[in-house]
Amino acid sequence: MEKGDLPEVIQFWQRMEGIGLSESDSYSALSFYLQRNPGLSWVARNRDRDLIGAVLCGHDGRRGYLHHLAVAPDWRRKGIGRALVDRCLSSLRELKILKCNVFLFSHNPEGEAFWGGMGWKGREDLVLMQRVL
Repeated sequence: MEKGDLPEVIQFWQRMEGIGLSESDSYSALSFYLQRNPGLSWVARNRDRDLIGAVLCGHDGRRGYLHHLAVAPDWRRKGIGRALVDRCLSSLRELKILKCNVFLFSHNPEGEAFWGGMGWKGREDLVLMQRVL
């Protein structure tokens, strides 16, 4: 994913069920994210160059993080989501990042099935907490 992809990617995510955007997903915030995590986030396009999938990937030096994985409804169950995730994980491995986390809304059974089917496990010993700065 390049900075030039962002306007289209943001519009794509806005249309996707299960994706929640916030002020942290503005063009300027995502531009900074891509600059801080170069070459880790990806888009998928069909032969006509239409955007059909996207994922944000980054790390903090210890753990990788995936955000906003989405595939257009007509293109689901064709391996695109898995390919995007695999590309992210491969990029993180090259940077010697050993574990990766993904955040899902608690009521997203389709997302849970997708991630669980790829071997991702929920952490029963952790609670996510957040503070607005």
